[in-house]
Amino acid sequence: MVAAGETPLNEVKFLTVAEVASVMRVSKMTVYRLVHSGHLPAIRVGRSFRVPERAVHEYLRESFVGVETA
Repeated sequence: MVAAGETPLNEVKFLTVAEVASVMRVSKMTVYRLVHSGHLPAIRVGRSFRVPERAVHEYLRESFVGVETA
């Protein structure tokens, strides 16, 4: 059963650590640090991690530093 506002798991697109690093333009080690610190949610598949694509976009949106105009 899917809660209101949640995407069914079969519709979630998961990215590898390398794909997340490419999207964010950072190293894979930076992605691993974000996952291990809890800043970027991920699931473990065997010995590797998969990150929901939406989580990457949300992280970037929340981390965006805007320029304030006077």
